[in-house]
Amino acid sequence: QAQVVESGGGLVQAGGSLRLSCAASGSIFSINAMGWYRQAPGKQRELVAIDINTGRRNYADSVKGRFTISTDNAKNTVYLQMNSLKPEDTAVYYCYLQGRVAGALSYYDYWGQGTQVTVSS
Repeated sequence: QAQVVESGGGLVQAGGSLRLSCAASGSIFSINAMGWYRQAPGKQRELVAIDINTGRRNYADSVKGRFTISTDNAKNTVYLQMNSLKPEDTAVYYCYLQGRVAGALSYYDYWGQGTQVTVSS
């Protein structure tokens, strides 16, 4: 099994910055993708940014130019640097991992429990 744990959420004023971290642990054999989703109250969960092991990184249009995803493959960790935060960025941010654990034949999706990001105006 694999586990993912987020950290770094909090309260910040509009225009401020936060950095989220997510560490994956467990018997991970291979990672296909790591990234971040978010869910605001009353809305569906949406992709924020994702790093795919082919070298591709995708961002939601709403965060392009403000958020940056990065990874430390040696530590199975993914980061999300969020700058120029807006009140509409307020949401619970979830770490996502698509990986294959030792002994498994398939890749599975793993989710963290989420970390709250609140941006005040």
